[in-house]
Amino acid sequence: MPIHFSRRLRLVPVLLLLAACARAPRPSAGPAAAANKYDDDALRDIGTAQDERSASALTPFLASASPVHRREAALALASVQARAAVPALLPVLRDADPGVRRAAAYALGQTADSLAVDSLRVRVLREPDPGVRRYAQEALGRCVTRHSLPELWRVPVLNDTARATAQAWGLARAALHGLSSPEAIRHTVLLFNEFKLSNAGRLAAATALARTPRAFDADLARLGGAALLRVVAQDKYYAVRAAAATALGRLANPAAAAPGGPASPAAALPGAAAALRRAAARDVDYRVRVVALRGLPAGPGEYGKSRAVVFAGLADKREPVALTAAEWLLAHARGETGDALAAEAAKHDAWRVRATLLATALKVASPASRPSIAGAIEKRYGTAPSVYEKGYLLQALGEDAASFDFLQREAFAAGQSPVVGGYALAALVAARRQPGFPAGRQADFAAALRRALAGGDVAQLGTAAETLADAKLTPDPGLADLDALRQAQAKLQLPRDVEAWQGLQQALDKLTRAPQPTPTPVGQARQHPIDWALVREIPANQRVKISTTQGDIELELRVNEAPGSVASFVALVRQHFYDGLYFHRVVPDFVAQGGDPRGDGSGSTDYTLRSEFGDLRYQEGSVGLASAGKDTESCQWFITHTPTPHLDGRYTIFAQVVGGMAVVHHLEIGDKILRVELMAAQ
Repeated sequence: MPIHFSRRLRLVPVLLLLAACARAPRPSAGPAAAANKYDDDALRDIGTAQDERSASALTPFLASASPVHRREAALALASVQARAAVPALLPVLRDADPGVRRAAAYALGQTADSLAVDSLRVRVLREPDPGVRRYAQEALGRCVTRHSLPELWRVPVLNDTARATAQAWGLARAALHGLSSPEAIRHTVLLFNEFKLSNAGRLAAATALARTPRAFDADLARLGGAALLRVVAQDKYYAVRAAAATALGRLANPAAAAPGGPASPAAALPGAAAALRRAAARDVDYRVRVVALRGLPAGPGEYGKSRAVVFAGLADKREPVALTAAEWLLAHARGETGDALAAEAAKHDAWRVRATLLATALKVASPASRPSIAGAIEKRYGTAPSVYEKGYLLQALGEDAASFDFLQREAFAAGQSPVVGGYALAALVAARRQPGFPAGRQADFAAALRRALAGGDVAQLGTAAETLADAKLTPDPGLADLDALRQAQAKLQLPRDVEAWQGLQQALDKLTRAPQPTPTPVGQARQHPIDWALVREIPANQRVKISTTQGDIELELRVNEAPGSVASFVALVRQHFYDGLYFHRVVPDFVAQGGDPRGDGSGSTDYTLRSEFGDLRYQEGSVGLASAGKDTESCQWFITHTPTPHLDGRYTIFAQVVGGMAVVHHLEIGDKILRVELMAAQ
């Protein structure tokens, strides 16, 4: 899953004859149709320039007589993210129209250019419109540097809650970019304590604290500890409690080293562990329980107390909570026996929970019990009804070096599912990492990696390339492996296989000690331009019904903000592309992801799209496009379980859940997309 929403692109032949597509009647009823904005020729020109990444074609529209065109040009530049456009955007901060000023601020924030800091600070100081002021403050948070960070709080908030909210978002955006300081923490806590902020404002402040860099953990404990303890127990908004739990998880685990060295003992916050245990056991929202469980400390003095909460979590009626408890044990189990954990696994019907407990059992098993536990996993693998359960069981076997031959056989079995093959090779690499891996099998391991490269499966290519570049696993790859990497890369088709290309190139760069990373080739607009004829058919409030094995989900498409993405999605829906596919990735308290024709996160269409960063934020139920980096989107999409500010402006949002959110929260890996259909206007 940042974050990275992997696609590992592979083609399933899809012929997009959009012009020839029958405009099929829509079978389900939705709200009355509302025209989208693209009947305006100029807006289509702006959309095309955005899609072509042409800042030079967009900047003249910033001087248009029409405020609509000025606003849309600024928003288009937010997707282009060209720093060269900053000089043209700065004067637009003084536009007479507040909508244009807001769009300009958003676009400047998307560039993250420090040259915009002075103008944005002045705009925050002088802006009369609260909405624009918030956008300017957020943009300032995206653009500040370590030296200009104090600009975020130099403008007084007085007794104005709107100004306080704007400042909280500025601090949050800076923290999400890895910038904070003791003074930033102090100001964030002041906003929490002195203002009656809205849910959104408190979420911004909590996010700023939760995303404070690890280097400031001691300051976070000293200055923000009391506020975090209060918020995690009392705040009325689950997302704020969850963010506070994230911060407390760090402060309860001071031994978790920050990059560059161990965290200071002063970072430990008395009461943090107890607060997390209470939240994990009692919070009414499963998402907060998930976050609190993840943060439970596992040190010698805390393991027993955490263990009691974790085993209670295994019995939680919400599967994401039980899964998180199992994952905590896999990461931290000490003093457990393999046989006892295998017996615990047998109690669970949820296959992900069971497989994760079996992995833990194998990891902690004694040499005497290890063969029997591995044998039981292999037996269950043989009868598992789902390729995803098979994958998780193979993942469990990766905890045992002695499973090498079994994993290798499954990785390269004739006719093997790409889902299973990908899991098997990853598990083979995990087995190689085990301390008991015999040195005499290193040659066999290297041969397996070369076999994966020669096989050409895009998921296995990525795993093999990354492993060959890891000196601990393959200490002497040699020229033959460099040749194998280059030959595998030469067989890929771009832009379809861009993620596999990236993995191979990163390995080559590392092995050849390239002075700079090799740029990723990105598909240009001309290889799949926006179908404006199709866009103009799509109402601004077009709804879509996704029927799944868990129930129905209803989306509303955001064609005004993401015309190219929506047009691609609608074309695929009309071809029944998504019918019968699966949700292949579900991360509790984060996302459910599907739409991959391969079913393993590596699939794609034969084209890519350009990112469309409209003026939208990731809330609960936002629907975004997975990508392997900017301008590499395709057919895979994800639905968020909760607000995720760290995705804002980084992943295209093209729809919003408007019905069936409870279904989204119950989706699991392997749940099927029965069909996707456009809903007719009433």
